[in-house]
Amino acid sequence: MKIIVPMAGRGSRLRPHTLTVPKPLIPIGGKPIVQRLVEDIAKVAGEEIDEIAFIIGDFGPAVEASLLKIAEKLGAKGSIYTQDQPLGTAHAIKCAEASMQGDVVVAFADTLFRADFNLDKNSDGVIWVKSVEDPSAFGVVKLDDQGYITDFVEKPKEFVSDLAIIGIYYFKSAEKLMDEINYIMSNDIMQGGEYQLTTALENLRQKGAKFSLGKVDDWMDCGNKNATVETNGKILNYEQEEFKIYPQSAKIETSLIIQPCFIGENVTIANSKIGPNVSIGNNTKIVNSNIDNSLIQENTIINHGNLSNSMIGNSAEYHGVSREISLGDFSVLDFLSKD
Repeated sequence: MKIIVPMAGRGSRLRPHTLTVPKPLIPIGGKPIVQRLVEDIAKVAGEEIDEIAFIIGDFGPAVEASLLKIAEKLGAKGSIYTQDQPLGTAHAIKCAEASMQGDVVVAFADTLFRADFNLDKNSDGVIWVKSVEDPSAFGVVKLDDQGYITDFVEKPKEFVSDLAIIGIYYFKSAEKLMDEINYIMSNDIMQGGEYQLTTALENLRQKGAKFSLGKVDDWMDCGNKNATVETNGKILNYEQEEFKIYPQSAKIETSLIIQPCFIGENVTIANSKIGPNVSIGNNTKIVNSNIDNSLIQENTIINHGNLSNSMIGNSAEYHGVSREISLGDFSVLDFLSKD
């Protein structure tokens, strides 16, 4: 089985944190979002993963190398494809056409999940969905009495269903999906100026393909700062055993750590209370601070921070007063300076 991961978007809603790092590479609990996504799929799919294909924007060779290492760690071949223009979900998958063979999982790298990952081989595919309050921002599905999908609707203006597609799909035949994607693109069939995967799915359904539902226990968004901080806390709670042992290189002096927390390599914490639900990246130094429910990246300095629901990037500095903040990479915010 193959995993296809469209991830070309930069994540404008998560700025300033995505100005220097693509959103799927933002660490959650010490691991990039996309790494957690493919590890979760590999863990629950019940099949050997032969290849992981990443569809990226112009992210540079360092990002490409890190993605290939993620695939290698899972014992899979890594492939890189580039989506030059944001022309929709179907267009993104088209970019990886050379890898679209056999049975595949397509997983868009802007969300994490906890789900029943039973691959129903009696159907042509499985679509994972979650009930949402406002379905107008999502692709949604309608069902028949047997639980099979009867309709795919992209961002409905009027209510048709509250079952939103979370961006994870299983297809028994990648070739049949590509036939429909090629058809809608060659005939310039667009919705909202983009080639939509839901159009291809609806075409397949009308030709007799049967799609069943995948059950989602939790759908964790990483679309903006608040959602990403919340997702970080959920991951820390789901995987508490993973975070109980700190690296030997971490220096924790006269401080209280309230679990669950992730603490990276060479982290220094002094005279502080940290947690719950805090991730601290490698080489970060925190002194005289009180921090909970926050996500702090690598090589950062925090002094006299009294922070909650905050996100601080890489190589940043924060000195000062009580505050909820979103501070990007290489930024300095200093309320203690007398100048």
